[in-house]
Amino acid sequence: MSNFESVSTVLKTYDQQHIIQFWDKLDDNEREQLLEDIQNVNIPEVVDMFKKTIKDINADKQKLDDKMKSIPSELYGSVSRSPTELLNSYKEIGLQNISKGKVGVLLMAGGQGTRLGVSYPKGMYDIGLPSHKSLYRIQGERIRRLINLAQQKYGSCKGLPWFIMTSEHTMEPTREYFAKYNHFGLNEKDIIFFEQYMLPAFTFDGKIIMESTHKISKSPDGNGGIYKALRDRNILNEIKKRDVMYLHAHSVDNILVKVADPTFIGYCISKSADCGAKVVKKAYPSEPLGVICEVDGKFQVVEYSEITESTSEKQNSDGSLTYSAGNICNHFFTTNFLNDVINKYSNKLKLHVAKKKILCVDSEGNDCKPEKPNGIKIEKFIFDVFEFSNRLAVWEVNRDEEFSALKNGDTPGGKDNPSTSRLDVFKLHRKFIEKAGGKFIRDNIECEISPLLSYEGEDLERFVKGKMYDTVLELKSDEEISLNNCNKN
Repeated sequence: MSNFESVSTVLKTYDQQHIIQFWDKLDDNEREQLLEDIQNVNIPEVVDMFKKTIKDINADKQKLDDKMKSIPSELYGSVSRSPTELLNSYKEIGLQNISKGKVGVLLMAGGQGTRLGVSYPKGMYDIGLPSHKSLYRIQGERIRRLINLAQQKYGSCKGLPWFIMTSEHTMEPTREYFAKYNHFGLNEKDIIFFEQYMLPAFTFDGKIIMESTHKISKSPDGNGGIYKALRDRNILNEIKKRDVMYLHAHSVDNILVKVADPTFIGYCISKSADCGAKVVKKAYPSEPLGVICEVDGKFQVVEYSEITESTSEKQNSDGSLTYSAGNICNHFFTTNFLNDVINKYSNKLKLHVAKKKILCVDSEGNDCKPEKPNGIKIEKFIFDVFEFSNRLAVWEVNRDEEFSALKNGDTPGGKDNPSTSRLDVFKLHRKFIEKAGGKFIRDNIECEISPLLSYEGEDLERFVKGKMYDTVLELKSDEEISLNNCNKN
């Protein structure tokens, strides 16, 4: 039986024959592309996934209010509620494990900068800081600074490997970008790229949507696709081979993210957590942030839309919101927990649906740009593994120090955009300078501190103490100053 005949048989079995309806009109190259597309999609698996998703959507959804409980206090720590001595002990635990090479970073960088108005990966975006460093560069330099801090305190650092999950569209541009900038001074062998999988889009009645006559419409399978990719791309094996025991996972689009935060890692280790989540306190009850809580004895993220207004407004005796642990896609995992998720629970992960306007072709092969949603995209979320955790630790951080999302292009009065991200950096770095003894004549002075010079405001006194600033301030490391001088000469 020819390859085409075997593929045709599979498509007929799963009622997807329309995928090859234009076969006779395709040239040899287009036919080859289509066959490859079909084989990469795994028709039986994705059709079964669609059926499962629709079944879950149509099932009666009971309101979660009566089932919800807040996170137990012994597993809900906070930067603002912890004494300095305790914070320092957590930090020491984390930094010591970094020095021993026991910590790795999982970066989710599959997104393109479409909403920002650019066609390249979001991680390459420059929000307009004085240094014009991209998200990738800032995060890479934070890793370098941590390695230096571990070396200073413990005499050596065995490495802090960076595992970067891209998508089909961001892999090559990301690789090229890292190479162009010499991997930001990091050891190239400690940067491991891997690609998340793609899932096809479906019509509402279960037909796989065709982007063109010879191409299936596909999109990344969500940040929860990281588990399948870790398994099938052999990344988990690489993590084990390197003897990494703890991983910090985060998305690329938070300009303030503390990459491999030793305090967070140390807190989770001290709590014997197999899984951890950083959260910020919800600004107000209806803020559209999912909250972490217990439901029927299991941890999960509950979306604001899933609970009633009265539950979202529920308060504790001190007036604080009962359900205030806002999820910011910033997590801790032990390697053992990831191993269990991948080998025992990956098929039990929830599937989420988004109704979208999906470019397609009609029955004549003509391009169509729908005016209303014509299909669904299926994705998985990274936090859906919380329910499999035996001990989830939650760590509340200050929003103005650790969370500033970059989602949208600049618009007047908009949020989560380059302007708001840039202002959040300036505000935080001014705070670092003032704590170290420097002063500003005005509140709105632009201020940027290189991650190579300071990870979270440490070691700045010798540069700024007693100084007054009245213009743009960019503090650089000796390495950067030397490089700039070389370039000028």
